[in-house]
Amino acid sequence: MAILVKSELPGVTTDQYDALNGKLQALPGDTFQGCLSHACVSTGSGLVIHDLWESEQDMQKFMGLVMPLAEEMGLPQGPQPEIHQVHNYWTP
Repeated sequence: MAILVKSELPGVTTDQYDALNGKLQALPGDTFQGCLSHACVSTGSGLVIHDLWESEQDMQKFMGLVMPLAEEMGLPQGPQPEIHQVHNYWTP
């Protein structure tokens, strides 16, 4: 079942996000497998990220890749993401 994830990242800049994203894209394999959509929004005091995942297992696999890289870069850790079961979604 698809899930919608909202992650708030206070203190993270768009430059830091771009650097982390570059590291993720350089990893071998399909780093973003199961991600149906992704949006990153700057709030002025950090970032808010909205992801639509095919399953919670796909999201957890991704978190196992992104968290060590974020820690290595010294990025501040935000609160636990909000996770919601999705009733329906579509992409035009």
